[in-house]
Amino acid sequence: MGSDAQHHDGTYRLSNTVICSATAVEAPERVTSAWIDEQLAETYQRLGMSPGKFEQLAGVVARRWWPEGVSFSEGAAEAGAKALAEAGVEPGQVGLLINSSVSHDHLEPSAAVQVHDAIGLSRTCLNFDLSNACLGFINGMQVAGTMIDAGQIDYALIVNSENVRGLQEKAIARLQRPETTVAEVREQFATLTLGCGATAMVLGRADKVSGGHRLLGGSHRAATHHNNLCVGDMSFMRTDTRGLFEAGLQLALETFLESEEEFGWSDVDHLVSHQTSLVHITALCQKLGLDQAKFPLSLPEFGNMGPAAAPFTLAASQDRFRSGDRVMLLGIGSGLNTSFADIVW
Repeated sequence: MGSDAQHHDGTYRLSNTVICSATAVEAPERVTSAWIDEQLAETYQRLGMSPGKFEQLAGVVARRWWPEGVSFSEGAAEAGAKALAEAGVEPGQVGLLINSSVSHDHLEPSAAVQVHDAIGLSRTCLNFDLSNACLGFINGMQVAGTMIDAGQIDYALIVNSENVRGLQEKAIARLQRPETTVAEVREQFATLTLGCGATAMVLGRADKVSGGHRLLGGSHRAATHHNNLCVGDMSFMRTDTRGLFEAGLQLALETFLESEEEFGWSDVDHLVSHQTSLVHITALCQKLGLDQAKFPLSLPEFGNMGPAAAPFTLAASQDRFRSGDRVMLLGIGSGLNTSFADIVW
């Protein structure tokens, strides 16, 4: 295959990159879907809507919030420091820090600089934010792995932390207004399935690291004409839930099928997916003929953690992986984009 075909076929391969550690940090305050339903009880009654939809439709029993006044960047720094400790890597050895959080307290400087400072990384550690809706972390793995394979760095640290507390508090207050319509409740549904949490991963050079889990490469596809299905900032997010479900599922199927021959996705032992709803995961399994038991879940207890969801679930599910297992990391991001990663545990 010529270099031009390699460049355009939506896949990449890595030869010298391993995952040294993967960590999950839970936000401490548990917020149930039943509690949110209680806050919206008057609105539901006035509009003739029934409670329980967050659990019934999305499969979200609860989500977590960071305490009042705690920034997402504190969670990112905690996860990053934990990942370095578990990998046995000193802060001074890290050549690249990527923060892939959607959450932002301000436009500048980057959140990466706060994490860099909090962990005590070196002056020569390249650091920046990489934001791509729910795909940022998996994109970050590709960028970091490419730099490791190129010999530019020995270790990379990727962090992600999301704080949706304020966004959800605003959404609840908005939906409590007497003029709220059924359409507005539906438009805010996805917002209220989100959850806070943090995750981090250390990647290193396979020829310098004993152990670790091989990151072999991955595939990606874009369907950016769907760029208006989910649009949000830190104060308001609107989602065409049905449109996003259908278009996201279609793009994930295309990505899977078009790169199946290259990666043999059907034979993987674990599929660690971005988690928006149980309905979505069930539909994906049915369409592809995959065993849903291969999909570890964080969604019921932690909600949709955005770009943290797939790596958080990976980190939290490590006890079920065996050496040599094939693990597929599967991400779908608003916009729409998909990105899969191929890992040998």
